[in-house]
Amino acid sequence: MTDAGVERRPEPVRVPGEAELAEAGLRLDVDGAVATVTLNRPERRNAMTFATWRGLAAIGRSLPSDVRVVVLKGEGPSFSAGIDLGMFSGGGEGFSDGADAEATDRFIAGLQEGYTWLRRPDIVTIAAVHGHAIGGGFQLALACDLRVAADDAKFCMKEPALGLVPDLTGTKPLVEIVGVPRALELCLTARTVLADEAARLGLAEIVVPRDGLDAAVADLVTALLAVNPGAAVATKRLLWQAPENTLEEQCAAERREQIGRLRELFGK
Repeated sequence: MTDAGVERRPEPVRVPGEAELAEAGLRLDVDGAVATVTLNRPERRNAMTFATWRGLAAIGRSLPSDVRVVVLKGEGPSFSAGIDLGMFSGGGEGFSDGADAEATDRFIAGLQEGYTWLRRPDIVTIAAVHGHAIGGGFQLALACDLRVAADDAKFCMKEPALGLVPDLTGTKPLVEIVGVPRALELCLTARTVLADEAARLGLAEIVVPRDGLDAAVADLVTALLAVNPGAAVATKRLLWQAPENTLEEQCAAERREQIGRLRELFGK
């Protein structure tokens, strides 16, 4: 951390190649301060595999240090239909039976890494959601800082209906956004939430017509990049801390961050 209170990322690790990402059903495009991650299995409605989640983690580890905004989107008719059910039928790597709890815990933690990096203070992440955002796809949208939804978006937490639990970091943001009773209702009925309800519940910050999704995301990216980078990082860090802090703790955190900003701005 610098005197300005801005976190610096470690040196980038190996950047996954285009072919490697394509095999994982992903595409990465970096244009200066903006990285666009595309779920790219349109023939499967961007259903996600273990390779997809590991590929997302690899992108997070290797993201160029000058990237400030990351946009996640889906190719084709849907954002993501969630877990690829082919993995249940031997078509994929296969699931552990959970008998070795430590090994299973490590395995799931590795998959969760594909989601946790999206919350880093040095970037702002946007989910551009259209069509289905089911299960792991819904959780991917929840892992982002902001969600822009097309009016055809359909959110659903499907895991309990499959005999599983949501384990890709989605339960915490869901509860923080809608509260425990509504989160229970959404998860335990596995019902579909349409875009207008998602906006009312706070699951989407912006809802636009399907043909206006790209433009709405581009406008949001432009607005985010117009803010001072150091102030953006410090403010995101403050806002993430706020729910867990007492008022006294948050006041102290605000003072620390402001001292760092003043030193940066005035060279002291």
